[in-house]
Order: sequence, then structure tokens, then C-alpha cells
Amino acid sequence: MNAIPHCFGDAMLDLQKIVLASNNQGKLAEFQSLFDAQNLGISIVPQGNLGITDAIEDGQSFIENAIIKARHASAQSGLPAIADDSGLCVPVLGNLPGIYSARFAGEHGNDIANNEKLIQELGSYFERGEKVEAVFVCVLVLVRHQDDPLPIISQGLWHGQIISEPKGEHGFGYDPIFWLPKLQKTSAQLDKIQKNQISHRGQALHSLMTMLANQGLCR
Repeated sequence: MNAIPHCFGDAMLDLQKIVLASNNQGKLAEFQSLFDAQNLGISIVPQGNLGITDAIEDGQSFIENAIIKARHASAQSGLPAIADDSGLCVPVLGNLPGIYSARFAGEHGNDIANNEKLIQELGSYFERGEKVEAVFVCVLVLVRHQDDPLPIISQGLWHGQIISEPKGEHGFGYDPIFWLPKLQKTSAQLDKIQKNQISHRGQALHSLMTMLANQGLCR
């Protein structure tokens, strides 16, 4: 992956501090690592540190939910905000779990239950020895203020397959069952540096920075 342009210069609003509209510890760690790796000098502040509650995600797509979350965090903090809405889409299941990835099994954020339910739903494919294609999706939205009429939106897609037995100790969510054929590893078997270079979130962040540079908002 190419180096991310150095963005958020004086031509833009002061973005030395950005609220991250998430309380997911896995996402927080990945975002801070991605920003730190580029030496942007930007402080990522989890919304929970500012007493901001989760937004009501009632959109029908990743993009809608990311916009909702970014505007909510910016409105509550008075700061620029970046929101991620991401999930796993499995075509043979009509792209489920999709926007319901974090609560696929009912309880929000129960990774083990979500993985078990997905494996169960795909049981007949595994019994026939069929490969189950899947894609991790990440949509990032950056708003400079709560009423920003032109949110910056980027998307990253990470293609792989679902396997029936979890492997690996890293990552979170569906990482232990997301198989990468070229690497012969699951996402959960990658270290942080490897994952950030190729993941849906890493791709989306790189795309976001490139879009800002193309709009003259980076230097």
C-alpha cells in the first residue's frame, strides 16, 4: 500500500483532534495504529472519553449509518468526527450479516456468538465442501462539523472466504473465520502491521486521505 498523504493542513479546519464515533476497543486500536503509522500528529479521541453515547443506527446501509454516527459525535463534541461503519457480507446469505454484523446473534458485540451463528447458517455449504466467498466492508465518513454539507466518504473492500473452524488469536469480530487464500491465514492470524496494510479499514483510510489530497485539503 502506498504511503498516505500528509493531510489536515492549514487549508482545512483544525483537525489535530478528531472524535472517533465508536466505543469498540478493537476499532479504536486499529484506527490509532493507522494514524500513528503515518505520523500525522492527529489525536484520535474515543467518543466515550467525552461522554458521548452511541448514536441510533437506523440507516439501511453502511454509508447511512456512518454518516449518522459521525454527525452525532460531532454535534455532541463540537469537534470534527470520523465514523466507521463496517461489517461482513456473505453473498450466499444475501449479503448478511451486513449492517447487522455486530449483532447478528442478537447481543451487540458478542463475537463468539456471532461467529457461531454464521458458521451454523453456512453449515450446508461446509458439509458439501463448498468455498464460501465473503467480503469485509468498511465505510469511513469524516465531517468537519455536525452540519457539514459535504462529508468525505470512502470505502474499503477486503475479499476472502469463511471457514468453519476459528483460527488465530488476533483481531476481533469475524477475523478468526475470515480466510485469506493467498496468505493461507485467517485475519486473526495476521499481526497488526500486516492487517492494517491490506484490511478493509486500512484501504478505506488510505482512500480517505487520497480523496482529501485530491480536493486540495492535504499537503
